[in-house]
This record gives sequence, C-alpha cells and structure tokens, in this order.
Amino acid sequence: MGTDLHDDRLTRLRATLTEDFAAQTARLTELTADTGDPGEAHTRSALIAATRQSLGQIGDALRRMADGGYGRCDRCAGPIPVERLEAVPHARFCVPCQQKQR
Repeated sequence: MGTDLHDDRLTRLRATLTEDFAAQTARLTELTADTGDPGEAHTRSALIAATRQSLGQIGDALRRMADGGYGRCDRCAGPIPVERLEAVPHARFCVPCQQKQR
C-alpha cells in the first residue's frame, strides 16, 4: 500500500467497507422484492442500478485491499491521502486525477 495507512486505519476502513457492502446487499434484496406497484417500477429500477454501482465500488475497494493496491490512484499510481480514503473509502483516484475524470 503506497499511502501511510496504519494498520488501525486500514482495519477501520475495511470494517466500514464491509459494513457498507452488507447494508447495500440488504438494500438490493429489499429493492428487488416485487411490491406489485407498477408506479414504483421506474424509481425502484433507478435505486437498484445505484445500489449495484455502490456494491461494485465497494467490492473493488475490498479487492484492492486484498491485493495491496488500495490507497494508490488508479490513474497516476500516486498515494491517495488517508483523509480522502476516510471520507470516500472506495476512492480509486487522488483528488487531482478525480477532477480530470469529470
């Protein structure tokens, strides 16, 4: 890991990501349950897509933790500041590279 992430911070970030993954999985299960209300179908579909995207981002972050790539920017390979990771634990880019992504 290229950042100055200490074991306790990494453990907390992993726990946060794991909890978020469980919460998003439960939400997806709830959303995919058919309520029988056709008026909610469009909204439910959008929420399902957003939840799946969140699950993907969280899963990717957990994989980067497992393979040692967590905390490194996917674009410039520089370290992502710990403060950014604490605010956005699934961050893939440092702030300058994230701004270039837009």
